Amino acid sequence: MLVLVINSGSSSLKFQLFDMTDESVRARGTADRIGERGGTEATLDYRPTGREASRTPVTLPDHATALARVAEALTDPQHGVISSLGEITAVGHRVVHGGERFSAAALITPEVEGAIDACAQLAPLHNPPNLVGIRACRQLMPGTPQVAVFDTAFHQTMPREAYLYAVPYAWYEEYGVRRYGFHGTSHKYVSERALDTLARQGLDRTQARVITCHLGNGCSMSAVRGGISIDTSMGFTPAEGLVMGTRSGDLDPAIVPYIVERTGTSADAVMNALNKKSGLLGLSGESNDMRDIHARMDAGDSRAQLAFDIFCYRIVKYIGAYAAAMCGVDAIVFTGGIGEHDPQVRAQVCSHLGYLGLRLDAVRNAAGSGEREVSAPGSRVRAFVIPTNEELVIARETVEVVNA
Repeated sequence: MLVLVINSGSSSLKFQLFDMTDESVRARGTADRIGERGGTEATLDYRPTGREASRTPVTLPDHATALARVAEALTDPQHGVISSLGEITAVGHRVVHGGERFSAAALITPEVEGAIDACAQLAPLHNPPNLVGIRACRQLMPGTPQVAVFDTAFHQTMPREAYLYAVPYAWYEEYGVRRYGFHGTSHKYVSERALDTLARQGLDRTQARVITCHLGNGCSMSAVRGGISIDTSMGFTPAEGLVMGTRSGDLDPAIVPYIVERTGTSADAVMNALNKKSGLLGLSGESNDMRDIHARMDAGDSRAQLAFDIFCYRIVKYIGAYAAAMCGVDAIVFTGGIGEHDPQVRAQVCSHLGYLGLRLDAVRNAAGSGEREVSAPGSRVRAFVIPTNEELVIARETVEVVNA
């Protein structure tokens, strides 16, 4: 069974083709800069497994054209991995926002497509391009089942005390104002991997308490008890929670009208700054990339050091909150570009967690790659690095829906 996984962004289209008999990847790639300057500066990065990769300049005025170029690459007689698109059993789409309607993946029907469109008001930068990808696939592969896998679905198990805000209740009833959470497929994958390890070592997985830290340009955390999300740091939008690459994370909402009044700018401009000019970029004044932050820290830049310290401090605060919410914690998982590859962040965060019983192994933390434990032998709370695999989660859930 071959499943094509599509992640369609505003100007990009990422794809992976899975052979679900063994969950291997036949090919993967990305089409970038779709529609920018008429699509004349676009590129297609195509990586067939076991064959030579290519990065080709192409003209991609829209997502339908991009998907057509992907199809040509997959079926190319010389470099392709399938002979025709008819070999693809189903297509799984990453859809960012499913609102309260979807707590699991869903076969895309006209009704489901309409519901995704209705949720676009909650995710105006994400759901519309997700829909573009869905419609482009329908045009290219009519009759092939398509499945929507929602970033928000994993967090639909949160209790009301975790997802409701202390605002007028009518805002929730009439406008859907509540915590939704994001990065759900990532939190689901890495928490399940951690639970598998804990269960093999005798811990009852239905009772295990795991805190997952997805740290990259976008950052979020989740409290997962027995495989169920009970809280998460992102909220009504992805702007809430941790310090991120360009997002501020938690802040007093009164800051927005205050800056509007003091600067004479618009509320939209302030919100744009909070989403695109804040976080590591805003604090350091240099970069939203943690690798650049480290380079500036090594050069003695105090602003870069401050950005690093605030970034880690916010993670520590959320770990403490989630440990309290779950009456303890058995494991902490680091994933995402920073979580997986930055031992300094892990060391800084874990240095505050001795009171929980976590002891980091400096050698394990500094060395190695891939999925591994970085806590010291005998540590009461375990620390793991688990590379996320959101695409595999999407492929698995697509198979489940199609088979059902």
